[in-house]
Amino acid sequence: MEKTRYSKIYRIIHWAIAVLFLLLLITIFLRLTWMNKFNMAAIIQDYLSSTDQVLSQDQLIALSKKIRQPMWDWHIYIGYVLTGLFSLRFSLPLFGHMKFQNPFSKNQSIKERFQKWTYIVFYLCVVISLITGLIIEFGPKELKKPMEEIHILGIYYLIGFIIIHLSGVLIAEFTNQKGIISRIVSGSKKEN
Repeated sequence: MEKTRYSKIYRIIHWAIAVLFLLLLITIFLRLTWMNKFNMAAIIQDYLSSTDQVLSQDQLIALSKKIRQPMWDWHIYIGYVLTGLFSLRFSLPLFGHMKFQNPFSKNQSIKERFQKWTYIVFYLCVVISLITGLIIEFGPKELKKPMEEIHILGIYYLIGFIIIHLSGVLIAEFTNQKGIISRIVSGSKKEN
């Protein structure tokens, strides 16, 4: 199998997107676990009860949301940067860089078709997540709730894609594409 050499622009975009997705997952994880508004409200209430102060549940939830808002702002900022990176990613093929692979090309193995379709589905899901996120932020209020419901589903495809992607890379590294990891890091074409 031919060993792909990854250009500098490809590697920069690849790793920038990877790091940003990891940061997005961290913000989601924190919001769903330690920084969950109900968990935080309980912690605040426990503290206040030791000082003979009382807040209603609504006040505790409002305070919890205020505390975690800066972290959630980062989720939004990362979404903006990802929108820019994916816009760049989708426009680069027009200039002869980072071309999209065709899953309908002849003489492809089932594995190659699966890889290409996985990326197409991933890109489609990312576009949906980015568009729904932008609608949540800038769209009409009546669309916010349905867009949030769709946007939240993004965690499932993202975790699924990461698992499939990392598994595929490790399988390739230890079978027929030795050096794929070093090539995506350094860009060099390692010969074995």
